[in-house]
Amino acid sequence: MIKISNRVQVSENEIEWQFVRSSGAGGQHLNKVSTAAQLIFDIKASSLPDFYKEKLLAKADHRITQSGKIIIKCQQSRSQDANRQTALQQFIELVASVSEVAKKRIPTKATRASQRRRVDSKKQRGEVKSLRQNKIRF
Repeated sequence: MIKISNRVQVSENEIEWQFVRSSGAGGQHLNKVSTAAQLIFDIKASSLPDFYKEKLLAKADHRITQSGKIIIKCQQSRSQDANRQTALQQFIELVASVSEVAKKRIPTKATRASQRRRVDSKKQRGEVKSLRQNKIRF
């Protein structure tokens, strides 16, 4: 079981792993071994609570597809196991980020002094501009 939070856990058989060749420069070794780890997790078919499913599907993240799957590819390390651990950590962070409820913003009103300063600066700027418009009349 993979622990997401104190109450939420995901079974390891819900996660599908694919190991593919890493892209980029790397020489002969890179062309022979599949070190990049790709984690695939189907949100709709998972055992996650409905709250998590709804929030994940509504989240704007490039790792979540239109069909409701999380795809995380990691190729930072030359080790397949290290890439697997990094991808799993990213998955846990992504799912856990949904549980954090954003604090409601309370709109504030501008103070009288700040309003006065704003109007005074606008008046001063207007005076400067009006001084530029003195035209000589013949």
